[in-house]
Order: sequence, then structure tokens, then C-alpha cells
Amino acid sequence: MELATALAYAAGRRNALLTTLRSDGRPQQSVVFYLVDGDRFTMSLTATRAKTKNLRRDPRAALFVPSDDVFVWAGFDGHVELTDVAADPHDAVVDQLVDYYRRGNGEHDDWEAYRRAMVEDQRLVATFVATSATGILPD
Repeated sequence: MELATALAYAAGRRNALLTTLRSDGRPQQSVVFYLVDGDRFTMSLTATRAKTKNLRRDPRAALFVPSDDVFVWAGFDGHVELTDVAADPHDAVVDQLVDYYRRGNGEHDDWEAYRRAMVEDQRLVATFVATSATGILPD
């Protein structure tokens, strides 16, 4: 499947199944929400989760983007780049998380509370860079 075709499909969706690799090589899967920018999927992750620990050790990953029809889907291979963990409500990572929220959800009722929560939750930005795609999409 052409990567551009799969990316165009994924741009119209918001949730996916992210597969990372455990230290013993077994896959570990997590449901994630994302935004697409070109060949990049932006996600907000928590530093303490297994997927984040797996990605720090091995950035290779796969992303499965379903549709409402079980026979329509796109899968992506790629790697993930991680930012530092949010350390201060006004650091660059939190600024990226604010941008991520705005692009996906619009304005927040209380940005200062949101910024504090990003630090308390140990949030970071993960960017999945797609390198190839497979799937079944309608013509």
C-alpha cells in the first residue's frame, strides 16, 4: 500500500493500537489517541507506562488504525521519537502538549490546571514516524 494513501486515511481517524517491543522481544499493545502531521503521528504518553519504557529501550513500533468496518484498516511500521518528560508547567514539553490538546480538542477550560496536570502525570510527547504501510482501504 502507498504510504501517502494510508496516511490520508489515518488523518481522518483519532485512535490506534500501538505495538512496542518488550525487553524479551514479545509485543506489547496499547490503545492510543493521535494526530497526524505528514508522515508523523503525535501522541501524549505517560513516562511510567510500559509502552514508554519499551520505546526508550527500542524505538521500533507499529501502529494499527482501524475503521468502523473490520475489513477496512491501515497498519504502519516506523519508529518513535520521545521528548523529555514535562518538568515544569511552562517548559517546552508542556507547550507541545498544549498544542497537541488544542489541535485535537480545541480550547481547555483551565490551561494552568492542564499544564500542572501534565507535569504531575509525567507526560511527554511521542512522535511515531511512519516508514511503510499495509492495509485494506476502499478505492
